[in-house]
Amino acid sequence: MRRAVCPGSFDPITNGHLDIIGRAARLYDVVHVAVMINQSKQGLFSIEERIELIREATADYGNVEVESFHGLLVDFCKQRDIPAIVKGLRAVSDFDYELQMAQMNIGLTGVETLFVPTNPTYSFLSSSLVKEVATWGGDVSHLLPAFVHTKLMERLRGN
Repeated sequence: MRRAVCPGSFDPITNGHLDIIGRAARLYDVVHVAVMINQSKQGLFSIEERIELIREATADYGNVEVESFHGLLVDFCKQRDIPAIVKGLRAVSDFDYELQMAQMNIGLTGVETLFVPTNPTYSFLSSSLVKEVATWGGDVSHLLPAFVHTKLMERLRGN
């Protein structure tokens, strides 16, 4: 069974994330979406909320499993016998950092990293930018699944 992981913070999941996850889901039998736990950062959505949003957003794929992880991504991979990490690259600026991580990961455990060029429609898109624009009243509805946009606007109104 061909397995891969798509890691990230997904706070919240965007259409750019879904583009990469969906493309990986067409190439692999099982795609694990690993929601990173970073205890030094306070996200807008809790880990449990992010997992639920991702599960709903990816439900139609049929071969996506969503869970959280803390620590090294390669340890997550080894524990689940996942030989590949799939990462989206938005711009050349992403490449330098991601290449270093990929080289470290293969050196530590032999886990491969595959880079997928982001759809140009989403090349500028990040969760941080979506949150910032939405906070200041900008329309980000076309950048997120509709139900995620609703949750984002509810959360921002509550803060």
